[in-house]
Amino acid sequence: MSEDSAVLPWLVIRQDDNGNRYRVGRYATEVEARRIADSLGARGHQQLYWVERFGPAAPAPDLA
Repeated sequence: MSEDSAVLPWLVIRQDDNGNRYRVGRYATEVEARRIADSLGARGHQQLYWVERFGPAAPAPDLA
């Protein structure tokens, strides 16, 4: 994992109507990435936008 992926682990992905997928951008927080994805999705195009986390999963909270 590169230094950039550790700092910007949240990706916005776009899928066009032909099924091609593209990375739109990388973001520091999930909230920021979702805001961008929602904004792009609201434009009314036939493209899908979603958020994915890049890299290792966040550690589970200690519930003990």
